[in-house]
Amino acid sequence: IRRPPRSTQGVSSAASDVYKRQTLSFMKLSYIGNISADSLPQNYTPFFAESVPVGFPSPANDYLETPIDLNQYLIKNQVATFLVKASGDSMINANIGSGAVLIVDRSIKPNHNDIVVASIDGEFLCKRLQLKPRIALIAENAKYQPIFIEQGHELEVIGVVTAAINIYK
Repeated sequence: IRRPPRSTQGVSSAASDVYKRQTLSFMKLSYIGNISADSLPQNYTPFFAESVPVGFPSPANDYLETPIDLNQYLIKNQVATFLVKASGDSMINANIGSGAVLIVDRSIKPNHNDIVVASIDGEFLCKRLQLKPRIALIAENAKYQPIFIEQGHELEVIGVVTAAINIYK
């Protein structure tokens, strides 16, 4: 498994941008933009202390916790994180629908069963990484067969998906 650099330290900004464009331009995922620590605005959103049941409704409480910044909540390593837009239905059972915005962290070491953005022989995709008993990329939809990594194929894990944002309206 080949991995890109975990940080851009020591790499010029222009070289880093070229790497990102080359890497992301071949994806079957639409590139939205890059995130850097310097360009993140602090946008705080009200955050209610109580959970919302997804089953039987209960009366709402008026308690608010401290507002949260979604950038701080969703992004742990700003320098190594990028966003891509998913397309297709192969990851629907992992709650990644077509059009979902994926938050991908390049600094996280991929483990067995992580959802990753990866490249197989230059073709980019988002799948669940299986490391045992045999290396494979697994779809989260029974319509799709596992992609087993055979000798001679090049697998590059670009990053680990840490969150998916699905837009409903």
